[in-house]
Amino acid sequence: VQLVESGGGLVQTGGSLTLSCAASGTTFRIGSMGWYRQAPGSQREFVAVSSSGGATNYADSVKGRFTISRDYAKDTVYLQMRDLKPEDTAVYYCNAGVIVTGRPVNYDNWGQGTQVTVSS
Repeated sequence: VQLVESGGGLVQTGGSLTLSCAASGTTFRIGSMGWYRQAPGSQREFVAVSSSGGATNYADSVKGRFTISRDYAKDTVYLQMRDLKPEDTAVYYCNAGVIVTGRPVNYDNWGQGTQVTVSS
């Protein structure tokens, strides 16, 4: 599966951005889709996830500011980010779980990343 992200950029503190990630190149069903981020010198961390059933979960650091949504028909996930802070600066990566009958869900599917920079 290929995951292509878009929507990153430079924004001032308090601003908003919306990231998109479209999955393609597989005939298997896409399960959960989510977002992770990695700041310079830090490990990649969980941001938000949307399950195949529509349940969502967020990291505490983004709750109330970020909203994840899905377009199931297009296998696309979005991350609406508002009230951005300098500590949100990172490369944001899309992740997807691919479901193959009879096998564990394959979560090792990542996009190339999109840079989000929040200036103070």
